[in-house]
Amino acid sequence: MRPVSPVLLLTFALLAFNAGHILPGITEGESREQKVWARAGSSAVLPCHLSPRKTWKQLPDKTSVLWKRHGGSALQEPHVVLEVGYSGLRKTALPMRPRVSVQDSALRHGNFSLRIDPVRSEDAGLYEAWVSYNMEIQSCHVELVVITVTLSPPSPVVESEPLLLSCNSSHRASLVETRWFHNGRLVPTSRTFCSLHGALSIPRPAMSDAGSWRCQLRYSDNEIISATYNLQILGFVGPTNPVIYAAAGSAADLPCILSYPPSAFGISVVTAHWSRFAGGHLKDWGISQNSSRRSFPLRLPAVGPGDAGQYRCAVSVGSRTISRDVTLAVVTVTPSIQGPISEGSHLLLICSVTHPRGYERFQWKHFDSTPTNRRLAVATSRNLEGHRSQTGPTLEIPRVSQKDTGMWECSVYGPEGRLGAVQYGLQITGAQVSSPPIIFSGQVTFGLTLTLFFLLTVCVLALALQKRAQSPAFPALEGMVAVTLPSKKEMEENEKEKIQQTEC
Repeated sequence: MRPVSPVLLLTFALLAFNAGHILPGITEGESREQKVWARAGSSAVLPCHLSPRKTWKQLPDKTSVLWKRHGGSALQEPHVVLEVGYSGLRKTALPMRPRVSVQDSALRHGNFSLRIDPVRSEDAGLYEAWVSYNMEIQSCHVELVVITVTLSPPSPVVESEPLLLSCNSSHRASLVETRWFHNGRLVPTSRTFCSLHGALSIPRPAMSDAGSWRCQLRYSDNEIISATYNLQILGFVGPTNPVIYAAAGSAADLPCILSYPPSAFGISVVTAHWSRFAGGHLKDWGISQNSSRRSFPLRLPAVGPGDAGQYRCAVSVGSRTISRDVTLAVVTVTPSIQGPISEGSHLLLICSVTHPRGYERFQWKHFDSTPTNRRLAVATSRNLEGHRSQTGPTLEIPRVSQKDTGMWECSVYGPEGRLGAVQYGLQITGAQVSSPPIIFSGQVTFGLTLTLFFLLTVCVLALALQKRAQSPAFPALEGMVAVTLPSKKEMEENEKEKIQQTEC
């Protein structure tokens, strides 16, 4: 047989001896039973203070407190919850250890409140405290009503899988009405939300259903109690069926982002992979395994119209797999003339999007590349006056000229803003980078002609002057020929040679 605590013996002895000296558990005029509401999983404080408080600055050393609980049924025997003896020795009931406590600093100032953290549904019932100090005893009576909000299946809740939120309490009166509020707004009964016997059913929960849920219970004794529950849904961030726009020839990143990292739910095994069914074959991409990550994107280095279509990201979290379909739309610009484009041609630039959703808008811009130096080129947007369908998918240039060369950009817009853009470089056959103005060209031609005429005149005059300077002073002597006569010595030598030749 379990021995009886000395504190209990003293308590009952003092009750029998000093029955007329028991102080009320709360302030005079408020001796009725107190009631505390608490949600399962949260903390609760069962109040018990000395009365009147202002006369008790500090209690004597010989002070003890005993907390007992009667349970949810009146027939259930009370049992000890927490006992603090004169020496400070504490005894706690095993089912509530270490969830119950009293503060030592508060005890010395007359505060014997019992704290329960966290509260469980089985903690509901009637609690009473007996405080003994000197030769006096004080009692406190508090009823703890526990409100329980349960989730089925348990966390984590996976997107699109049915769930059930239940709300009930330990209040003994009969339940009259149950209402649910989501983020402060009353939730009406519909196909999306079905309320039955205090429970709320959500057949296909979406990411928008996450957040704060509050149930409000109204009982036959006009008691109204409520409790909140923070619902976390494991799914994907962003729209349900996202469409990603990418320019032809550029890289594309397809998103796959979870709402929470799996490790937040205690899940350590995560696998993710991408797939696409195209041309009768199923293409698979690399598998990632990381429980701390929540993003598993797919990067395509260079996309074309053949890469457009629907891709699927599948993430296996524990024993369940969730998937999200992502559509890749490729933006292209197609000219009406294939090959070289000559000046004066009639040109159409057609901007098209694969997998259109019907509300896309198009905007055209023209950028001129004007080189300011050898290393830097400044691009400026030009006004497109004179060109048809500036805001439509087709841009018409009636007569292509050199001013139309450069980069043309087609931007695609939707209700959420700019979706994507693609650029097309227009080059004209025989076009020069720059041409001087017409007036400047005429001036240069006239100057060159005048210079050549002046140089020709100078040459003619120079030749005429030179010829005049070489003419003789007596024109009659112009036909004379000068003859050189031999000297006397040379004549004698010639005569001797002739005589010698005759003798021989």
